[in-house]
Amino acid sequence: MDADPLRANGVDPEHARLLAQVAGELPPILVNKATMSVIDGMHRLRAAQLNGVSTLAVRFFQGSDADALQLAVSANVTHGLPLSLADRRAAVRRLIRAEPRLADRAVATIAGLAPATVAAIRADVQDGAEITERIGRDGRVRPLSTAEGRRVAGEVIARQPQTPLREVARAAGISVGTARDVRSRVRAGRDPVPAGQAARSGRLVNRPARAVTGYPPATAVPADTGVLLEGLRRDPSLRYSEAGRHFLQFLGTRVVEPGQLREAARELPPHCAIVVARIARECARTWMGMAEALDREAEHAGRG
Repeated sequence: MDADPLRANGVDPEHARLLAQVAGELPPILVNKATMSVIDGMHRLRAAQLNGVSTLAVRFFQGSDADALQLAVSANVTHGLPLSLADRRAAVRRLIRAEPRLADRAVATIAGLAPATVAAIRADVQDGAEITERIGRDGRVRPLSTAEGRRVAGEVIARQPQTPLREVARAAGISVGTARDVRSRVRAGRDPVPAGQAARSGRLVNRPARAVTGYPPATAVPADTGVLLEGLRRDPSLRYSEAGRHFLQFLGTRVVEPGQLREAARELPPHCAIVVARIARECARTWMGMAEALDREAEHAGRG
């Protein structure tokens, strides 16, 4: 039996034989460059051995062992010979042990199981271990208690009431649904943090609700597009898909910092200013339309 770290029964001989009969070159296998272990492609490797092939196309992965494990499980759930239910459950145990902070929904997405199933496995694996933060499906780290995030969101909303919920959620490290609840509470003049949650976070429960007028005056808080773009580049759902990589490449060539624009404008001949201004306005209108559509989509997902 050929070893396969994700499959209790190892490499399936029949599936390897079927791949060996495929005409043409098979897709490259994925290998962890640090350990030279196969992340995805054990059956393709066995098929090449059956055909007496001495060389094989390889894509190398560079990252942590936990990231490599997540990639391996995700790849073997979504294509090729899918992992069995037992193998997926075993993979969940390994994922949780490798990165206990991974949220149930994030693990469920990787392993192709229901979040409730992941939660039940986690209860057995972690055995009451205390985790203070979680990593969501978007790759962001958030505290399990959203009390502090709610306070940050409350201040953002009070200063800038028209800020889209998606931006509020991003700034505060909370979900869009939580940001929506905070907005409702702030508009009603109530504390952004429910009393029970405030007690759990070590704050006073019976303090009076902070009125909206008590927040600092409105100030412009520009987003650091470089930091935001780098966060997207680290998102596994984009890094490890062809469509995701194409989008990152597309976005990377279209994100500019204010300083870059000012520098470029200095070299602009005066007679071109009006035309460039019109182009800038049309681009801004297009981006704003996209931003509003994405905000609506995020809000709809938060309600779902």
